[in-house]
Order: sequence, then structure tokens, then C-alpha cells
Amino acid sequence: MCGTCGCGEEMKITYRKSGENQNSESGHSLHHYHGDHMHTHDHDHEHPHDHSHDAASGNSLIIPLERNILAKNNLLAERNRGFFEGLNIKAINLVSSPGSGKTSMLERTIREKGVELKCYVIEGDQQTMNDANRIEAAGAPAIQINTGTGCHLDATMVYHAVKQLDMAKDSTLFIENVGNLVCPSMFDLGETKRVVIISVTEGDDKPAKYPDMFQTSHLCLINKTDLLPYVDFSIEKVKETALKVNHHLEFIEISAKTGEGMESWYQWLNNLRRM
Repeated sequence: MCGTCGCGEEMKITYRKSGENQNSESGHSLHHYHGDHMHTHDHDHEHPHDHSHDAASGNSLIIPLERNILAKNNLLAERNRGFFEGLNIKAINLVSSPGSGKTSMLERTIREKGVELKCYVIEGDQQTMNDANRIEAAGAPAIQINTGTGCHLDATMVYHAVKQLDMAKDSTLFIENVGNLVCPSMFDLGETKRVVIISVTEGDDKPAKYPDMFQTSHLCLINKTDLLPYVDFSIEKVKETALKVNHHLEFIEISAKTGEGMESWYQWLNNLRRM
């Protein structure tokens, strides 16, 4: 997968429930290797036989074989999706750049609507338990996935995290992806909907610079609207540019700090639960 997104050949993925010692190696961890196998030994390949590798010297046919590099991920994503649909779990993949306010928005959502929505959370970060601890303090069960050098969550990581969450029927799963507007756009996790969050402090050119993320999302939350008087940011420009990329994209303007627009977000979630 490193040829697709730039991740290293080997990533150590660690799954921790909030409350576990971050420095402890006990609990749930595994090594996640990209590709079909891992080559850990060194050896020499000798060619004891004498023959020609020239295709012109014999009857040979070269057949190009093409395979979607994300085929394995997509297959497991469909498995995740079937599991969610079977239990009527609405899974929401939250994607954004770092610092957009995903966790703050989730904290407020859980405090105000957690019981009604039956919230569960998967947190994705390269390191630390910070966000999972914040989410659990807000009142929702959380699993932290530390991806090490990885820049995104994939369907396999979500599959293993979901098994530990033991979610109830008719619940809502929030998957807070690693902060990155590039790689997570390529990876289907089996989610019901993908929600991209952009804050007014980031600049209003993000849909033009990172079109794939906006093209694959269903809803765009424009966060930190309380800071609009202090920044050079045009909501109209963001919407106009994003709609050129994805004319089906919906928008909700919110402030996770003041609560402005959060009721519209909750209504969107309720509409999703009735689908």
C-alpha cells in the first residue's frame, strides 16, 4: 500500500481501550504489514542452470495482469458494512486536516446527544491516547488506534476495533480518522456516510487543493464559525468550490465551542438514523 499513499512498508498498529496504560505493551496490539507477505530473511538466489531468458528464443507470451491495489481493503470494507447494516449501526467516517475540531465537535455531540444516539467512537491517531481519553470522559466508549507511521485508517483496523467495542443494535459509530486530507479519501472503511470537517482557520481553498476528499464525502461541516470575524475566510467560496467537485455535497456551519449550528448537525444525524 506504500505505493498508493506513502506509508512505510511496515506499520505497528496498536489498539487500546481508554484507561489502559499508554506505555504498556499488554492489551491489543499487532503488526500490520502492507502487501501479501513479509520478507525478513536474507538469502542469495543462485541460478545453477544454464538457459536463456530471452523471450525471442522460445515460444513465450507475456500477459499483463492488473489488480486494484485496494481490492483487499474494499472487500473487508463491504464486510464491515454488512455487519453495520445487520445491527442497524450508522457508521460515520469523520475526516479532516489536523486541528479542524473533530474531537471537540464529537465531545459536544456526545455530551448533548450521546444517550439518544447510543454513541461509540473509534479514534485514529499516529500516537497517544489523548482523544480516546477525551471521548470517554464525555461519556462514550472509545477504542484508540495508534497507526505509528500510518497516515490513515483502513478497513482491517476498523474491523478489529469494532470487535472490541461490542456495540449495541441501533447505535451510532463515529470513526475519527487520522488528521489528513489526502490518504483517508482513498480508503473505504465500510462507513454509512463520510463527513469532512473544515475549520475557518484553515483557508477557504481546501476543496480546490484536496478535491478527492470532498468528492468522496456526503456532508461538509464548516467548524469554528465563531472565529469568522477574525480570519480571512469565505464560506461562499468554500461551498462554490466544493460543489464543483461534488454537486451532491451538503453543508452545515457549526461552532463546536459556542454550539452554533449544532442542532442542524443533530438533525442530520437523526435523519440518518431513520434511513
